[in-house]
Amino acid sequence: MKMKMTYVCWALGLLLLIATSADAQDFIAHPGLCCFKFVSMKIPPNKIMKIEKLNGKCPKPGYVITTEAGKKICFENFPSSF
Repeated sequence: MKMKMTYVCWALGLLLLIATSADAQDFIAHPGLCCFKFVSMKIPPNKIMKIEKLNGKCPKPGYVITTEAGKKICFENFPSSF
């Protein structure tokens, strides 16, 4: 029984060490808004409220356009012409 408890303590200590390390925090931390599907439609400039660049930690780079209706639309390339 004493031997099993030692293994449990070591395992919990190792888990705690991994969870508090800086690399683990980067792995666990969510980068915020990311897109997984992109469109290539045109949006009238007067309907655009905001254009945001996706976080660099997202799997794919891109931009999110927020329309005046509150919809968020993902673009893989910066939508230079509408």
